Amino acid sequence: MISLTSASSSFNFAGIPNTLNVVSNFPFLVVGLVGLVLCYYGNYFKLSSQGELWGWTFFFVGVVAVAFGSSYYHLKPNDARLVWDRLPMTVAFTSIVAIFIIERIDQHKGTVSIIPLLMAGILSILYWRFFDDLRPYALVQFLPCIAIPIMAIILPPMYTHSSYWLWAAAFYLIAKVEEAEDKLIYRWTHHIVSGHTLKHLCAAMVPVFLTLMLAKRAIELERQSLLVTWKVSWYRFKEKNSSGERYNCTYSNVSVVES
Repeated sequence: MISLTSASSSFNFAGIPNTLNVVSNFPFLVVGLVGLVLCYYGNYFKLSSQGELWGWTFFFVGVVAVAFGSSYYHLKPNDARLVWDRLPMTVAFTSIVAIFIIERIDQHKGTVSIIPLLMAGILSILYWRFFDDLRPYALVQFLPCIAIPIMAIILPPMYTHSSYWLWAAAFYLIAKVEEAEDKLIYRWTHHIVSGHTLKHLCAAMVPVFLTLMLAKRAIELERQSLLVTWKVSWYRFKEKNSSGERYNCTYSNVSVVES
């Protein structure tokens, strides 16, 4: 097996190998800890069920673990350490799926699905490690990236500020592009910052947006999907701009001269 490395792997500072790839994981630690504290600080997030509390707890635990797992891997990249880089991300991904099922489909089914989804994610990592086959892991990672934005658009939300899910998905997409263009970005920045470092920073915006969403949201009294909301807004916009212009006309008497 071949370990994944970044273009910035040669940059070392203060005795820290791959410095930027290591320290760029710090935001995960901060936002993960903040999220965990607020989950249990007088129910600041106003979570309405035990299943939601468990789901968000596993998510923020996964985010905190990303900071340690990814840093541990980038200090000395190899396949054995890569397990600890990917495992926390898998915990976060699978937790998000369970949370979405709770919020958008069925609260009981979503709660029951938390442990099976987490186990499926862990098994996908073990399968990759022992059989050198990334397909199950790729499914666990990328299926939520496709399903969650679609579900966020078409399924009525339980809470307000549902659009924050799309902002989180957008930043994750940008992070994957930066990861794919790692070496190109490294050249563009004159060998200072790699795409992988920027990927960490953009990926950290995912829990940032979700934490902001949790802090701002309230129970949605009129459950209406984003798709319906957009359709209504577009209809009103068209109706406003397609209304005919009104003209004011004045008439005056014209004298007629007989010939």
